[in-house]
Amino acid sequence: MDVLSDVLRVMRLTGGVFLEARFTAPWCVASEVTAEECRPYGLDPSQVIAYHYVVEGRMTVQVGNDEPVEVSAGQIVLLPRNEPHRLGSTLDIPAVPGDQLIMEPMDEGMLGIAHGGGGVETKVVCGFLGTEAACNPVTASLPRLLVMQVADGAGGEWIASSFHFAAREVASRRPGSATVLAKLSELLFAEILRRWLAEAPEGATGWLAGLRDPVVGSALALLHANLAHPWTAEELARETGVSRSVFAERFTQLIGEPPMRYLAAWRMQVAARMLRDTQHAVAQAAFAVGYESEAAFSRAFKREFGAPPAGWRRQAAKAA
Repeated sequence: MDVLSDVLRVMRLTGGVFLEARFTAPWCVASEVTAEECRPYGLDPSQVIAYHYVVEGRMTVQVGNDEPVEVSAGQIVLLPRNEPHRLGSTLDIPAVPGDQLIMEPMDEGMLGIAHGGGGVETKVVCGFLGTEAACNPVTASLPRLLVMQVADGAGGEWIASSFHFAAREVASRRPGSATVLAKLSELLFAEILRRWLAEAPEGATGWLAGLRDPVVGSALALLHANLAHPWTAEELARETGVSRSVFAERFTQLIGEPPMRYLAAWRMQVAARMLRDTQHAVAQAAFAVGYESEAAFSRAFKREFGAPPAGWRRQAAKAA
């Protein structure tokens, strides 16, 4: 079972909106994409993943009070939880809110920013990915800020060209461009995740770290492959070849919650997607994720989302 693909499918990433920023030193900008800013583009994500791709020059990026990170041409900065951050040639000057600097489309029809003191130039392509999943294990397990060298690896040239292609798609507003962006954004994000899985340091924790652990990764594959099975911690431990106590401790340490709690939460995420994207009856969704009783499923769903399945479905349809 390709667990990462399964989670990305349920996340249902939507296409990023791109803009080209041209900064000249000295400059410093405060950035955070809000859900409200996505709505003019037909998007209303529950979570936003922000990123900046440096085309030319260099900049410094800081999330909150974390250590600043230097980023240069060919690198992408990913903010999995879209936390407020600053970027600039220097962070020692007041930061100007980025949303106040956005101008009408520039050269290729993209929205743009031109800002700074006239010195050394830095060009950045900015954008975001949106997901309707209110809670997902992927973004929760990533660092607050992730920097990747795009040129590294076999897919480096493909990633770089994809950014420019996506920018042209946004500018063209051609029929079907939203669909192209949705698929392209998912591919870009998946590539970055694969890079992180390959390069993450030993001792890292979180869902992605669990995915590459032989015991926890095997358990995740079993759970995702057969969500309706009446799994127990004992059975998962047996299937992965360790004792129940070792399995429970290892799973909880890496994933951040016990296996049965993880399973219950993931069942609700999958059920929510079924209710939103299909015409299946509530009972069908319940059985598909392992509930033999529609009443028990409805109670669990309401605890997770604050509304019973039928009511939640109506609300989701109105918001679409």
